[in-house]
Amino acid sequence: MNDPKVIIAKRVAKELKDGYLVNLGIGLPTLVADYVDSSKTVFFQSENGLIGLGKSAEEHEIDPSIINAGGQHATIQKHGMFFDSATSFGIIRGGHVDVTVLGALEVDQEGSLASWIIPGKMVPGMGGAMDLVVGAKKVIIAMQHTNKDVPKIKKKCQLPLTAFQEVDLIVTELGVMEVREDGLYLIERHPSVTIEEIIAQTDANLKYDEVLLMEV
Repeated sequence: MNDPKVIIAKRVAKELKDGYLVNLGIGLPTLVADYVDSSKTVFFQSENGLIGLGKSAEEHEIDPSIINAGGQHATIQKHGMFFDSATSFGIIRGGHVDVTVLGALEVDQEGSLASWIIPGKMVPGMGGAMDLVVGAKKVIIAMQHTNKDVPKIKKKCQLPLTAFQEVDLIVTELGVMEVREDGLYLIERHPSVTIEEIIAQTDANLKYDEVLLMEV
């Protein structure tokens, strides 16, 4: 299997439609901007006050004043704009973001999300996650399927919640799972793994009907 993070980022990018306003969380989700089809115009918003965020900056493109929400050097698209944090969160809380892509520590089969703290450990803070999961029209979790072989997709989140039943889609290197009213459904799998292998690495009760192959 290729780099799991690249597999995830490429698959999430396929969910983004032309004209969407999209917020990418820190970490793995920031890679998604690198894999959007060039035929699409997708506007990336960052809660630190940007719309029109481009791909990650290569060394010759670095501008110290252009960074994403994770503090990484980024590029800005033509006609991109800068504004203050109050305006940025007004956009998020006002329901103007079509999709937010976030990482997670845990997600459960009801679509609840734990992403901000492991009790007893130092963390940078909540960031905009709580606002994004309730303000965005669609919530996609982009994360690796397990952490040191421990499943991250649970029957019930054990860590403090970021949001209750707000997740719509989970994308990992093993497959794509959709949260529905009657449970969590596996809808795509990576060609290198079987349905049974995915279930074995998932704590949640994973349902499925037709399971397609992920394009990799």
